Amino acid sequence: MAETAAGPKRKPFVRDILGRSDYAIISEVVEPDSRVLDLGCGEGELLEWLAQNKSVEGRGIELDGRKVQRAIARGVSVYQGDIDEGLSDYPNESFDYVILSQTLQESRRPLEVLNEMLRIGRHAIVAFPNFGHWRVRLAMLFHGRSPRTKCFPYAWYESPNIHFLTIRDFEHLAREQGWTVEREIFLSGKRTGTFLANLLAEVAVFLVRR
Repeated sequence: MAETAAGPKRKPFVRDILGRSDYAIISEVVEPDSRVLDLGCGEGELLEWLAQNKSVEGRGIELDGRKVQRAIARGVSVYQGDIDEGLSDYPNESFDYVILSQTLQESRRPLEVLNEMLRIGRHAIVAFPNFGHWRVRLAMLFHGRSPRTKCFPYAWYESPNIHFLTIRDFEHLAREQGWTVEREIFLSGKRTGTFLANLLAEVAVFLVRR
């Protein structure tokens, strides 16, 4: 038996078990013992990790029924729903954090979703692929076609992405709406940095409040 007197071995850092750098950043931002709602939570991997490692009280919403069943099998509280249909059933500040990771660009009404997140959560964590990344720009410049990169791997006719935004777009929206950006983390692979973020970052993670 490998278990020692020090107790069971702790799960590895979230990036190592999920392979997503945005999840790694989100797991650092979320405070222990907080109430979390994950919109478009997939199979509930992030919520499961946060519950086990940070003792959060987590819930999720997911459109794909098969993913909902897998999340429930993990022991995660998830229900099937469309975030574009609204979150009106939740009262104001029901959660400490509302997470929207890699889903904003797929939403039909992104501004409405963001406003609802900021109504029902004390903080919103928003992560999205940066359409301003240099590889995307070069693909458009040299090929004149809808770009296909690591962050945008789909052909135009099968892509779930219907809104393409850059870091500057989101920063401009936050100023326009009067939101407070508490933190902004920019990722290129598994590295973080702020230098020329709109050009060099593949993924952006924003912590926002009203």
